[in-house]
Amino acid sequence: MNVYLVVFIVISYLIWIIYIYSRYRRNFLKSLKDGMEFSSSRDKDAVDIRVLLVTAHPDDESMFFAPTIIRLVELDASVHLLCLSEGNYYNQGAQRRQELVSSCAVLGIPASRISIISHKELPDDPKAEWSVSLVSSLIVKYIKAHSVNMVLTFDGRGVSGHANHTAIYKAVRHLASSGQIPNDCSLLSLVTVGLLRKYISFLELPLSWLLPSSLCCILGSAGYRQAKAAMFCHRSQLLWFRYLYIIFSRYMLVNTFQMISRGPTNLRIY
Repeated sequence: MNVYLVVFIVISYLIWIIYIYSRYRRNFLKSLKDGMEFSSSRDKDAVDIRVLLVTAHPDDESMFFAPTIIRLVELDASVHLLCLSEGNYYNQGAQRRQELVSSCAVLGIPASRISIISHKELPDDPKAEWSVSLVSSLIVKYIKAHSVNMVLTFDGRGVSGHANHTAIYKAVRHLASSGQIPNDCSLLSLVTVGLLRKYISFLELPLSWLLPSSLCCILGSAGYRQAKAAMFCHRSQLLWFRYLYIIFSRYMLVNTFQMISRGPTNLRIY
C-alpha cells in the first residue's frame, strides 16, 4: 500500500476522533437530559441531577466509571456512590475503604455521599452469588432516601464478567420490572465491549459514536489525568497489569450506557 495513502488514512482517522470528541463534549448536557426520565411537573430545561452509582468493589468507580463521574461533577450534579462490599477478598477491607474515599475525593465525590456496605451475604468473591432481593433492597432504600433521579451501574456482562458486577445489574433489572423505582428515575447500564475495543484506548471512540447508546461520556487529556490519579489512590490493587489497563483501556476515557427497560422480566429472585 502506498505510504502516502496510509498516512492519509491515519490522519483522517485522527481528525474524525477529534471531531467526535468535540461534538460529544458540546452536546453532553443535552444527551444527559434526553437520557433522563421527566415527570410532567418538572422543567426539562432546569435539571437537578442526583445520580447514584452502584458498584461492587472499591476501585470499580475509577476503573470503569471515571469518565462519567468526572463529566457529571463538571455539571455540578450531585453524585452518590453505593459500594456493595469492602473488597475484602484478600483481607484488605479496611485499607480499601480508605482508598475508595481518597479516589472519590479526586473524582469529586465527597465522603458524605459515599456508602460502603459490609454484609456477610455480599462477600467480595467472583464465585459468590449475591442475593438479588438483598441487593435490590439496599439500592431502592438509597434511591428513596436521597431522591435519586438517575442510577448508573454495570450491564448484564459486568464489563469484566465478575459475578458481583452482574448481580447488581440483575437487582436493578428486578427493581425496574417490579415497579419499585420512581417514574422519574432513569436506570442506565454501562455497556460491556469486546476485548479488542476495550484495549485500544481513544482509538475506540468512533465505534462508540457509530453504535447507538443512551448516554456517552468522553474525557479529554485533563480528565484522563484526573481518572488516572483516582486509580493511583487504589495502591493495594496496582499490580503490573493495572498499569497496562490505565494506559490502554477505553474505560479510562469513554463510557457508553444503555437504558434499562422497565418491562416484565423472567429474572429469578432469591
